[in-house]
Formats: sequence, C-alpha cells, structure tokens
Amino acid sequence: MTKWKAVIIGFILAVAVKSFFAPYEFAGLLIVGFITGYIAHDGALGGLWNAAVAGALGTIVSAVFFILAITFGGSLYGIFGGLTGFTVSGISSIFIIIGDLIYYAIVMGITGAIGGALSSKK
Repeated sequence: MTKWKAVIIGFILAVAVKSFFAPYEFAGLLIVGFITGYIAHDGALGGLWNAAVAGALGTIVSAVFFILAITFGGSLYGIFGGLTGFTVSGISSIFIIIGDLIYYAIVMGITGAIGGALSSKK
C-alpha cells in the first residue's frame, strides 16, 4: 500500500537531488530512496514500492520542468521556441525520460527496500 506522506517527501527530495545536486545524482538517489523506505515503516516490499513511486514522480516532474525550461528559454531563439519547441523537445526526449523513469525507480526502490526493512513495524 502506498504511504503518500513518504512518497511526497521522497518526491520532493528526488526533484531537489535532480535539480541541485546533479553531479551526485546516484548517491543522492540512494539516500533519498533509503529515507523514503524508512519513513514508510512498511517492510521491505512496502519501502521498495514507496521509493519507486517517489522516484517515478520525481522523474516525471523533473522532465516536465526541463521541457518547460527548454521551451521558454528557447523562445528567444525564434522557431525553436513556443509550441514548436515544446513539441520537438517533448518528442525527442521521450526515450530519455523513460530511461530516467526506470533508473530512478530501480535505484530508489533498492535502497527503499533496505530502509523499509530496517524500520518495519511488522
């Protein structure tokens, strides 16, 4: 079962890691996954699930922020701004977004399972 308090905290931390600590992304995601699983207090599978959901949400929101930044930042450059830039950047980056979605879910899920196992109430 999804513990939304843990997922929202993990989501906020995942977006912060992606936005502000990009060179240390892997280590940051490990720590965020552990924290999310620990907050869930739902065993290894519950920690894995909650951290994976938080990672997936973090990926989606980071991708949307990136696409919007490219769109509005590119509007100064003519044809690649506005709706055209949004469409081109969205279509061209869909595979990168799917790859990041899987990456975040796996990395955060593994350490979320460890955090959930350590803090399990069961």
